[in-house]
Amino acid sequence: MRPAGAGDYTLVTGVRRRVLVVDDSAFMRGLVRDLVGSSGEFEVVGTARDGLDALRQIPLLDPDLVTLDVDMPRLDGLGCLDRIMQQWPRPVVMLSAGGSDGGADAALRALDRGAVEFVRKPSGAISLDLDLVRDQLLEALRAAAAVTQLSVPGASSTRCGPAMAAAREAAREAAHPQAPALLVCIAASTGGPAALTRLIPQLPRFERAAVMVVQHMPAGFTASFAGRLHGLSQLAVHEAMHGEPLQAGHVYVAPGGYHLRVAGSPVAPVAVLDQEPTEWGVRPAADRLFRSAASCYGASCVGVVLTGMGGDGADGLLAIRQAGGRAVVQERTTCVIPGMPDAALRVAGADAVVPLSELPRAIERLVAVGCAGAEPHALIA
Repeated sequence: MRPAGAGDYTLVTGVRRRVLVVDDSAFMRGLVRDLVGSSGEFEVVGTARDGLDALRQIPLLDPDLVTLDVDMPRLDGLGCLDRIMQQWPRPVVMLSAGGSDGGADAALRALDRGAVEFVRKPSGAISLDLDLVRDQLLEALRAAAAVTQLSVPGASSTRCGPAMAAAREAAREAAHPQAPALLVCIAASTGGPAALTRLIPQLPRFERAAVMVVQHMPAGFTASFAGRLHGLSQLAVHEAMHGEPLQAGHVYVAPGGYHLRVAGSPVAPVAVLDQEPTEWGVRPAADRLFRSAASCYGASCVGVVLTGMGGDGADGLLAIRQAGGRAVVQERTTCVIPGMPDAALRVAGADAVVPLSELPRAIERLVAVGCAGAEPHALIA
């Protein structure tokens, strides 16, 4: 049994992961149970009808992973997640009823509170066609099984009152729009929403730089995610739109289901969206953004690779470095899953490897010196 309050969780490789399925619908519990069990990779050790039932079963069954519905009576998914992370922390995959603003907000709040991944039910709370997201659910469980560090609930939360929010908005509106002389490109996957919620609000209101973000996330969630970041940040954050001119002081988040690139020149750069084939099985893919940034901005570019599963971003980071730009990688012990940072270091190397808490300062210093001339240790010392 894991001690209550443990902050990290490591799974042994080569064994079938034990899963507890939690959903208030008996029909959906059966569908999820059969779908997960039929994969051969996981063993469903139990099902629970709501959050309270789940809290009774977890200390008895001690599952490795939990799939947790969001909307349930008595104790909903968010309340249950809070209790799990406080008492028996382990990787949790949330099942969201849909991509509406309410559903997206609940899923994003779950990621803030420690959930590893979320999967959207294709047809609402009772999804007869759950098999349509079979691959997504199994991939989410594989990601959960690869977790090496769980986010501490509440650590990524940043709050500001109405007065502060109004002041930030006024400062954004007062800024004179101009094309960015420098471009910061960020790649993130599993664990990324919580990491970005800690990183982006800590960045200053850049006067000469823009930020472009690829977070592996389904369509219908990125607009809400960008909106949440906007309310917390000095920078203006929004989903990227096809053909819009890039402006300094702005953060552009790739919409779910679309690749994001930068085109043109540093004098007149524009965001480009497309639905060309996936890379690394994902769209958006960070490699596409990074390669375009290397081509457009050359040495005036910073590539950042955060927590995530897989190798997206590694080849693109190499392109940035080969063009004279800088590379920063999140230190692996602060990652939920270090697969992407590890791949980036293996393929491209980095000018700096820093823990999540130090990333805002590292990026700020790199932007300040114009991505040129200083040694990495001098930039983040």
